[in-house]
Amino acid sequence: MVLGIILVLILARWAARVWLEWLNQRYVLAHASSVPPAFQDFVDAATYAKSVQYTLAKSRFSQIEDTFDMFVLLVALFSGVLPWVYNLFIQSLGSSAWSMAAFLFVIPVGLGLAALPFDWYSQFRLEERFGFNTTTPKLWWIDRLKGLLLGLLLGYPLLVLILKLVEWTGPSWWLWAWGCVLGFQLLMLVLAPIFILPLFNKFTPLPEGGLRDRLLALAKRTEFQAQSIQVMDGSKRSRHSNAFFTGFGRFRKIALFDTLIEQLTEQELEAVLAHEIGHYKKKHVPKMLGWSAVSSLVGFYFIALLAEQAWFYEAFGFRSGNIAPALLLFSLLSGVVSFWFSPLFHLWSRRFEYQADAYAAAIMQGVHPLKTALRKLSEKNLSNLTPHPLYSGFYYSHPTLSEREEALIKLSGFGVPAGETSQ
Repeated sequence: MVLGIILVLILARWAARVWLEWLNQRYVLAHASSVPPAFQDFVDAATYAKSVQYTLAKSRFSQIEDTFDMFVLLVALFSGVLPWVYNLFIQSLGSSAWSMAAFLFVIPVGLGLAALPFDWYSQFRLEERFGFNTTTPKLWWIDRLKGLLLGLLLGYPLLVLILKLVEWTGPSWWLWAWGCVLGFQLLMLVLAPIFILPLFNKFTPLPEGGLRDRLLALAKRTEFQAQSIQVMDGSKRSRHSNAFFTGFGRFRKIALFDTLIEQLTEQELEAVLAHEIGHYKKKHVPKMLGWSAVSSLVGFYFIALLAEQAWFYEAFGFRSGNIAPALLLFSLLSGVVSFWFSPLFHLWSRRFEYQADAYAAAIMQGVHPLKTALRKLSEKNLSNLTPHPLYSGFYYSHPTLSEREEALIKLSGFGVPAGETSQ
């Protein structure tokens, strides 16, 4: 009975994902004959055709990847390999927290290895085909080795601590574990910009000049304290671009991809940064952290409930008595349920994006700089300009370009100037 329900949930998610990709493919192809009127003034026919091809190529690849992921998950859950590996750890290393943490660490690593060919193809075939890939096979492998070592150095001790808390605190372990995980996440927000991000990318101070003066003036005007404005060498891996800020308080840093600086004017970069500052001013970051904290609390509560159910263990070939299998099974299965709630989360996230856009338009005293920046980014990144509404609901944390432009037009009607501000 339990396995039947799990099987239905896994197949339902897989079928929904494949169908959503198919639905989006048909919708994109229906608009592929010519550039839609709303985009004709900034996208030429050749670029639009290339964006359609890129969207379709990624979508078809996603269907294959989703099918493979579903197959791997079914094999892991129904073949008996998980209890076999679990018993192997018990027999070889015992049932201590250190041994069980190793078990919980090794299984995701093993499943990740199965997905490496897809990651490689995505980077060196799909992205390469459309001119985005700039990384090398050596750097690609180094990135994954660094990620594995960081997981070992940071994730493994956290797993040991959680399992120790089960021994130390009894039935209330899940509250203590949640508190430790939340504390770890907050600590990483402070330490990651200082110690982890530099392991993968080089950050250099933005050179003195007009752009630096403009961005510092924006930070001062908005009372956004930042330790520095830095340029990240994102171009060594991809031609995609982005901007973000990391850290808290005086440790906060503004980071711009070097590709972003190449693609946008100084005024457009100012508008993009104003958007990011808008997220800060509207307290979107703590709200997102609050949502994450509540979600993880609920997750730990359900793990605690499942850990008390012998039928849950026995359904997958485990013997009850140790919480490690419950932690593993929950991590593998939580996605088959949370997938159906993704439109609600994305609806909330898109609301934040509209608010940040409105803040940027007000600070820039006009919608034009942000509008042209969004258009350039969509063009340079070959974004899907015509996604199916249902598809974007499930997968897009940001509104589509047309939706954002419509919102900006409405802002113009409420007193925010539409014209370009002075240089």
